[in-house]
Formats: sequence, C-alpha cells, structure tokens
Amino acid sequence: MTATNPTNGDAPRGDDPAPGRPQAFRPVPRTGVIYVVTEAAAAGYRSGDESWSNLGQGMPETGPFPGAPPRVERIPIDPADQEYAPIAGVPELREAIADLYNRLYRRGARSRYTAENVCVASGGRVALARVAVALGSIHLGHFLPDYTAYEELLDVFRAFTPIPILLEGDRGYEFTVHELRKEVLGRGLGALLFSNPCNPTGKLVAGEELAAWAATARELDCTLIVDEFYSHYVWSRVADAGDPPLVSAARYVEDVNRDPVIILDGLTKNWRYPGWRVAWALGPKPVVEAIASAGSFLDGGGSRPVQRAAIPLLEPQATLEETRALAAVFRRKRDLTLARLRAMGFRVELAPEGTFYVFASARDLPPDIATGMKLFRAALERRVILVPGTFFDVNPGKRRAGYPSRFRHHVRVSFGPGEASVAAGLDRLEGLIADVGAGRAGARA
Repeated sequence: MTATNPTNGDAPRGDDPAPGRPQAFRPVPRTGVIYVVTEAAAAGYRSGDESWSNLGQGMPETGPFPGAPPRVERIPIDPADQEYAPIAGVPELREAIADLYNRLYRRGARSRYTAENVCVASGGRVALARVAVALGSIHLGHFLPDYTAYEELLDVFRAFTPIPILLEGDRGYEFTVHELRKEVLGRGLGALLFSNPCNPTGKLVAGEELAAWAATARELDCTLIVDEFYSHYVWSRVADAGDPPLVSAARYVEDVNRDPVIILDGLTKNWRYPGWRVAWALGPKPVVEAIASAGSFLDGGGSRPVQRAAIPLLEPQATLEETRALAAVFRRKRDLTLARLRAMGFRVELAPEGTFYVFASARDLPPDIATGMKLFRAALERRVILVPGTFFDVNPGKRRAGYPSRFRHHVRVSFGPGEASVAAGLDRLEGLIADVGAGRAGARA
C-alpha cells in the first residue's frame, strides 16, 4: 500500500524514496486521476474491464449519442501533413476556432477573433504549460479547490508567485466580483487562473456575473486565465447563453486584442475526443504570440493530421448538435448520481451547476470510511474508483504543510462513464457504506 502522510489528512506523500532514482531527479507526484488509476491497476483494474466502475474518470464517455453528429472513426492523412505542424497550429484550424467563438458568442460584436488570436496545443496541460511559461513575475491567484494538475504546474514554473484563494463549501464555493476586486487590489494579482465550470465542485460563473468579472479584469488589468474545458456541460440555465446553454468569457470581451482574457478549451471534454489531444488558447494577439514562442521549446507543436481532422468538428452547427446530445445524456446521469449520493449519506454543499462531477463530503459516513482516502481505499475492494478531495487542495511547493487538508473528507465522483457503469458503481458504494455501518453496529452489540 502506498505510504500516506497523516499531517495532510492521510493524503499520499510526494517524497517517498524511490530505489534506483539518481539524486539529480526530484520526486514528481502523480496528479489525482493518475494516482488513483495507478493504485487501482495495482488492485487489478484494467481499462475497459466492465467489472470495474471508474467513478474517478476524468473524461466523458466517447461513444455515439442520439442526435449527435456521427463519431469520427478514421482520419485520412494528406501526404503534405506528414510534415511538422506550425507551433501555433495549422492556419485552417486556428481560423475554424476563431470563427466558432465569433459565431457562438460574438454576433454583432465590433471586435472579432481571427486566427492570430488562437494558439493550438497538444492537450490542455500543454496549453496551460505554454501560458504559464509566458507569464511574468506576477502574483497569480488560484482557487481552493480546483483542478489537480494546477498544483505541479504552479510549482514548476517559478517566474510568478501562486496566491491561494480559499472558497468555502458552506457558501456554495461562491466568489463574488466584490471579492475579486479585493483580491486584485489587496494582493496585487496580475492574473487569476480558474476552471469554469469548476473541476471538482461544478461551480459556474456565468451571465451578468461573468460579465462583471471580465469588466473588472479590464479595469484593473488583471488577466483572467479561464479553463473552459467543461463549458458545454452546463446544468444551470443561463438567460443569455442560448439553447443549449454554452458559457464562455469570450461573450464579454470588448476588444479581443486588448482585454486581458485568455480562454483555454479543446476537444477533450466538450467534443468528447480526449484521445485526440487537441486544445487551444484564445486571447489577444501579442499574448498568443508569446504562448506560441513558449511552445517552440516546450513541445514543438502538435499533430498535423489530427489538427486537420478536427476542423469539421468545430463547425458551429455540429458543435450545437453535439452539445444538445451530450446535455440530454449527462443531465440524466447528473441527477442520478446526485440523488443516490445524498441518499447514501454524503453531504453535497453544491449541486453541480456544470461539469460531470459531484464533489461530496464523506464526513457523515461511518468513521472507517469518513475521509476521502479511506473511502477510496475501501471502494477499490469493491472495484470502484474515486478521487480523494485532498488532490484538489492545490498546494504548489507544499507551502501549506503540517495540518490536515480542508478537503480530506471529500471525494470527487464522476458521472463521465456510461450510465450503466455509473449506476453499478453507485450500487457498490451503497453496499460498502451499508456493510461498514452494519459491521460497526455489530461490534457495538
């Protein structure tokens, strides 16, 4: 069993000795999903094994949906596409991305995105890394909790100083524009990085509230770096977001080449093609040029054939059809997961307004499974995978040490898998909780 650190709410240690590792190399921790899948593999899990339910899954199901465009099954390769792709992406794809945002969010706007506002990268983490490299010596705000991969990203690139901003579950993880102003003015934030909707809580900033955030960023020159990878999974109706609900900060940008708003998205979640590793950053031309320059030494650019194949997927009508189809499937799974978890005794501070996750507290479950890590370990024995909440307590450099994680009782439960697998996993969780409770009752008797 992997060693744990009791001072951090039984979270996995990142400094365990590794026999055979030369002293020149530091220990590199696994992010949440990678960690839990690795541990599950040691317990017998294999991808595609239907006897397991991966409720830790960070990707959506990828099969066909009623009413959605046909899934791509083959990619033709033009001989010319055997060459390297441009670092910023093939021009036709960049144009398609710019056109998508203009047609979905900027009809009638005087300022329009062009290909020069787009930088394509091989996946969301690569796009984030490029942005991080391009940042200057600033204070970079980030929320707690938020996406697990931010932790190592904010630690490795040292030009900026990460500034944590605590969100409270008993307030529904709310963060107002008034609080944003206080953080920018009080802590001197040069930028704020956040996922919207938030992974893991499902908190959504949209409509007039998101417009106010964009206006504040413009006024105070604080760059919003908005991770919109779940922006088509929106469960709260937004008055100005159209049908189906689509949320993007791009709607509230006044000047695409001056407003300090950087948007990150890709095919991974919203188009359900995680294996394609096609993502992009959208923002002012000078920033995009810097991000592309970072890519020239970080990763060298993406796959030219795959980028070419992605272009038809980004046609606006096809995008809307895909979003309507996934909304019907995932809303049903969302409601099922939320209702079942609450009935089992989990505490859910916020019903997810977006994403395909429920961030639930196990605090009220029997003590033997009342933390995320204890529940994760016990669930593995029932062939269920969860992600403990401590992974979302983004702590670059482990500067906050010596006390339990604020999210040690939480788990992130994914309804990304197919509905049958989600239901089976919830059944096993329910059985686990009942068995543990009965065991303790029997011991007391």
